[in-house]
Amino acid sequence: MMINPKKIEELAKQLSDNLPSGVKQFAGEFEERSKQVLQNQLMKLDVVSREEFEVQQHVLLKTREKLEALQAQVNEIEKKLAE
Repeated sequence: MMINPKKIEELAKQLSDNLPSGVKQFAGEFEERSKQVLQNQLMKLDVVSREEFEVQQHVLLKTREKLEALQAQVNEIEKKLAE
């Protein structure tokens, strides 16, 4: 599974940006720990990368096209056998 590290960094930065001002001194450490927690939690999810999803979507489309062509051939054969 590939997770976009840039998205995780953005989420961690958003979290640290929203910290109260008294806690800002720990923002760097908080941001780093947030990234680690987010990465660990996302790795536990059963998700696929966008690239893998698009590849599988393309495979499915090609499979459907082949299935439709085969169904048309079967229909034609059945029609000839019925004559």
